[in-house]
Amino acid sequence: MEELLLSESEYKLMNIIWDNAPIESGKLVKLCEANLTWKKSTTYTMLKRLCTKNIVTNKDSVVEYVIPREKVQKVESKHLIDRSFGGSLPAFVSAFLGGSKITEGEADELIELIEKYKNNNER
Repeated sequence: MEELLLSESEYKLMNIIWDNAPIESGKLVKLCEANLTWKKSTTYTMLKRLCTKNIVTNKDSVVEYVIPREKVQKVESKHLIDRSFGGSLPAFVSAFLGGSKITEGEADELIELIEKYKNNNER
């Protein structure tokens, strides 16, 4: 799973790919120039890294993702919680909220998520 941990630059490029795939590599270069102020060489260097990690493919100048955004987010979130909070989700939530207020709707949504996953674990 370590290969799914992305650098900040890789993640920025992946967001463009996820939002536009499949995309011709030339069009991807133009989007990176416009949105990230990257040069063509930078885009291709980053693209090669992602291909090496088997996160994207670049066949016949068409770039497609292999790994969906949600899977990368899950791996990166778990890595953050494991590294920074000893794997404790409650410690993460406590630090994340840090005394700030949440709306009633946000609280209801969190409770609903907890109940959903709690019920899934009981099966």
